[in-house]
Amino acid sequence: MVAIIIVLVIVIALIVANIRVVQQARAFVIERLGAYKETWNVGLHVKMPFIDRVAKIVSLKEQVADFPPQPVITKDNVTMQIDTVVYFQITDPKLFTYGIEQPMVAIENLSATTLRNIIGDLELDQCLTSRDIINSKMRSILDEATDPWGIKVNRVELKNILPPKEIQNAMEKQMKAERERREAILRAEGEKRAAILEAEGEKESAILRADAKKQQQILEAEGEAQAILKVQTATAEGIRLINEAAPSDAVLRIKALEAFTSAANGTATKIIIPSEIQGLAGLAAGVIEATKEK
Repeated sequence: MVAIIIVLVIVIALIVANIRVVQQARAFVIERLGAYKETWNVGLHVKMPFIDRVAKIVSLKEQVADFPPQPVITKDNVTMQIDTVVYFQITDPKLFTYGIEQPMVAIENLSATTLRNIIGDLELDQCLTSRDIINSKMRSILDEATDPWGIKVNRVELKNILPPKEIQNAMEKQMKAERERREAILRAEGEKRAAILEAEGEKESAILRADAKKQQQILEAEGEAQAILKVQTATAEGIRLINEAAPSDAVLRIKALEAFTSAANGTATKIIIPSEIQGLAGLAAGVIEATKEK
C-alpha cells in the first residue's frame, strides 16, 4: 500500500513537473528524442517526461540590437566610424532555433558587410545627407537575408556617423563660412532695402514739394489774372461812362493836363510834352492872368 502511494506521488510529481505555461509573446520549441516535435504558443501545455524537452524559449517581441561602430571607407577614400541599430522580430521560432547558430552574431556581421558595400558606393557628402536611403537599403537587404532564419528586420538606423577629426574640422570651418556668407547676404539685402525705402521717401517728398510749388504758382497766376481782369473791367467801365457823358474837347484837354501834372510829380527826370498839351497850358495861363487882373 505504501509502495502504491509512493508511486502515485511520483507520477503526480512528474506530471506537475512537466506542466508548462507559455506566457504572452513567447514560444517554446519542443523536441522529442532530439528531434523537433512542435512549437508551443500561449497557454497550458504538458510534455512527456524523459521524452520531450524544451529546446529553446523564444521571445516574439520586437528586439533592438545596438552594434558597436564599424570602420567603413567611402567612395572618395574617407574612413568613417558608423554604428547601426537594428530593430528585428522573430516570426518563426523553429527557423530561429535551427536555421543558424548564434543568430545575433550573424546579424551583426551581416549588417557590417552590408553597410560597407553601401557606403563604398557613396561619397562623404552623400553619406552625410542620405541617411534615409542608406537605412532603407540596409533594411531591405537584411530582411531578405534573415528570412531563412525566421527573423524579420523592421528598421535599420544609422546611429552615428563619425568622420575623421580633420574632416570634422574642415566641415566646421565650411559651415562657419557658409553662415557668415548668409549673414553678409542678409545684411546686404537689409541695407539695399533701407536704401530703396529712403530713395522712395525722397522721391515722394520731392514730388510733394513740386506739386505744392505748382499749386502755389497756379494760385498766384490765378490771383494776378483776377487782379488784371478787375483793373481792365474798371478801365472799361470808366471809358464807357466817359463815352456816355460825351465830354467836350476842352474837358478832355483839361483831363490830359491833370494827368500830365500827376506825371510831373513823379520821379521822372525828362518829360516830353505833346504840342496839344503845350497849347492847352498856354490857354490855362492866359485864363489865370485875366482872372488876376480883374
